[in-house]
Amino acid sequence: MAPKMTVQTQLVLRALLENPTRELYGLQLSEAAGLATGTIHPILARLEGLGWLESRWEEIDPAIEGRPKRRYYKLSPDGAEHARHALATARTPISRLAGLRLGPAAGGITG
Repeated sequence: MAPKMTVQTQLVLRALLENPTRELYGLQLSEAAGLATGTIHPILARLEGLGWLESRWEEIDPAIEGRPKRRYYKLSPDGAEHARHALATARTPISRLAGLRLGPAAGGITG
């Protein structure tokens, strides 16, 4: 089963496919996709529920690091293939929608 291929989902998948084996945490994905963090987390949860993503919490002591633990995401082996296919067959491919990957600070897509 494939997720609804919204523009936001396509941006997240494109960011993940830039290096499919690399782990990224939420803020990194938000910046790479040009979306607000509140927008990407529901997408990540859906993709993980479908088995397209794997995630893990980093093993740190937040008190020592002075920040909360980060949750890292990466495409599963099958997820990378599903993502490529979904982007190739998207009804409105992101490649046809110029100028959307501006980032939240530059007035990009936020919701």
